[in-house]
Amino acid sequence: MKKGTLELVVGIFMLVGIICLGYLSVKLGKLELVGGDSYPLYAEFDSVSGLKQGAFVEIAGVEVGRVDTIVFLPAKGMARVNLRINSGVKLQDDVIAAVRTRGIIGDKFLKLKPGGSERNLVPGGRIRETESSVDIEELLSKYIHGKVE
Repeated sequence: MKKGTLELVVGIFMLVGIICLGYLSVKLGKLELVGGDSYPLYAEFDSVSGLKQGAFVEIAGVEVGRVDTIVFLPAKGMARVNLRINSGVKLQDDVIAAVRTRGIIGDKFLKLKPGGSERNLVPGGRIRETESSVDIEELLSKYIHGKVE
């Protein structure tokens, strides 16, 4: 085989390999290049300590979305969590959003507890009922200093 032909074959092989690697990175990382098939919601919390952008949103242990952004609302002294929920998932307007921890020292995620209302949230709607994350350090401090109520 000529040197030029060999270099062309190796070049094509490398190009195919790089394309496959990029595809796997996007699929395994669950990244969305074009916005995906989801709709936005938001919720406001007193504390979202440890929750990060990209965290899972789950119902009954099944991933139904991701945390899009987290911003501080100075006027309210609260954190606003913007979510992207998969389009096939319909949430009632009385759903409860709670910040939870996976395992003892695991990552934080947002757990949704379905409600019983007949009405569903519309895209861009607000989840009204929220439960903030539990701060273990604060609880231990209260216990140690005898301020447990």
